[in-house]
Amino acid sequence: MYKLLLRPIFFAFDPEKIHHFTFSIIKFTSKIPGFKAFFRSQFVMEDKRLERHLFGLTFKNPVGLAAGFDKNAVLFNELANFGFGFIEIGTVTPEGQYGNPKKRLFRLQEDQGIINRMGFNNDGVEAVIAQLKNKRCQIIIGGNIGKNTSTRPEDYTKDYLTCFKALHPYVDYFVLNVSCPNVQSHAKLNDRDYLEELISEVQMANTNYDKQKPILLKIAPDLNDGQLDEIIELVKSTNLDGVIASNTSTDRTGLKTSKDELDAIGQGGLSGQPIKDKSTRVIQYLSKKSNKAFPIIGVGGIHSAADAIEKIEAGADLIQVYTGFIYEGPSLVKSINKALLKY
Repeated sequence: MYKLLLRPIFFAFDPEKIHHFTFSIIKFTSKIPGFKAFFRSQFVMEDKRLERHLFGLTFKNPVGLAAGFDKNAVLFNELANFGFGFIEIGTVTPEGQYGNPKKRLFRLQEDQGIINRMGFNNDGVEAVIAQLKNKRCQIIIGGNIGKNTSTRPEDYTKDYLTCFKALHPYVDYFVLNVSCPNVQSHAKLNDRDYLEELISEVQMANTNYDKQKPILLKIAPDLNDGQLDEIIELVKSTNLDGVIASNTSTDRTGLKTSKDELDAIGQGGLSGQPIKDKSTRVIQYLSKKSNKAFPIIGVGGIHSAADAIEKIEAGADLIQVYTGFIYEGPSLVKSINKALLKY
């Protein structure tokens, strides 16, 4: 139904506008008596065999929703009825910010991909906390945190710490987003020495709490082997809890979309099917080269159960979807979980 009826209608409109419209529809229908139960009956699979135990947490199933979809934590209660094992909110910054100028979200339908240059648009950490206080479901929530665009390089760590401390009581794990190609002054976030400093500061803040939260690093899919070796060493030297592989890509190689159209779109991070193999390669390299020394959450181009299993066979312990959820619809999560039970 989704791909035949709803998707053609949704795809006839501006991607960002239809994103917010869809949120409103899900919010509205979820309040109608019986609809929550209907959604759960259609999309949720309850089976102990799907459970995964990582970071001291129990995930009901290994299929999560990646950051960027529910940036401001306004829909996670409703999205929990679509079968996810966990939901990652954000990227959250200390202060709310508009992000980059519109238009900033583009579909590549021939490639089953999306290009975005949103620029960490969000309502700010206090607004997100207000939403998280209304949590009515048992789903695991991840907090993806970043810096404000206007923040000076010497204050980057302060931004991450502000979000970390504020969100600590409300999320189950944290992700340091240092690999988004759509934010300014990005170079420092790729510097190994700075990453060690950032991770160390956040980990030190974590020790101030009775219950410490897992901290993960989200990396780019465009890293070469030498850079991936540095990530492995970084995780080892800092005792980081895990890695999310991967973020969006700046590479446009092999796309079916015409060069003229790509030039018209301009800069931004590419997600979806075009980066499937790149993210799988990163997962496989990290897993094999480190001898499975740390957990990996695999994300990038998962549009089917086969794509999900490919990520797991490459070394992913959990997976996340985003672009595939938009292209394939909510049935994708259940189809992956069904396949995992057989697998």
